[in-house]
Amino acid sequence: MKFFLSILLALLWSSTTVYAQQKQDSQFNRMMKDSFRSQGIAGLDRIVQDATQRFCSDPKFASSPAGLKKAEELQKLNMATIAPPSDGQYLGDWKNGEAIAQSGRGDTWSDSASTPNGGGCYNCHQINQKEIAYGNIGPSLWNYGKNRGYSQEVVSYTWNRISNSKAYNACSNMPRFAHFKILDQKQIQDLMALLLDPASPVNQ
Repeated sequence: MKFFLSILLALLWSSTTVYAQQKQDSQFNRMMKDSFRSQGIAGLDRIVQDATQRFCSDPKFASSPAGLKKAEELQKLNMATIAPPSDGQYLGDWKNGEAIAQSGRGDTWSDSASTPNGGGCYNCHQINQKEIAYGNIGPSLWNYGKNRGYSQEVVSYTWNRISNSKAYNACSNMPRFAHFKILDQKQIQDLMALLLDPASPVNQ
């Protein structure tokens, strides 16, 4: 009995310790603020974390039982931020989508506010097999629609995943393209076409 009680107390202590790690560290926040400066369109507001980012910055908490429950809550909150396309059209022009996937421009201190943002998708994914330079942090997207089909469920999932990937995985490495207005609706529609238009070379 004493053995089980000691285990329970240890778990409670561990849970309390883990929760404590979620508190804001004023010294760390001050260090972050003093280490960066705003320049061009890149302001210091970018180092201010929202609830999801703070959660994922604490891997001990994120992997704890309490953290797993919190992750589910955050995923629901992120899902609630996703809006379907206002014109009801999910697919745009795959040729534009390829250009967006290739581009890593936009949102940097050396860009102007009028510089079109790219998605930088090839940094993490293989998409078109003709492109030899790509990352592998994310899964291959080659034959994306051909392998998964073109059902409304697949279309909606893909739209949501591009818009805000943290709706499915709170600590996903994928940028929240719509949530942070990195890409606009038309750009996301064009990326959707790259992945889901049967005529796209990705699905050949």
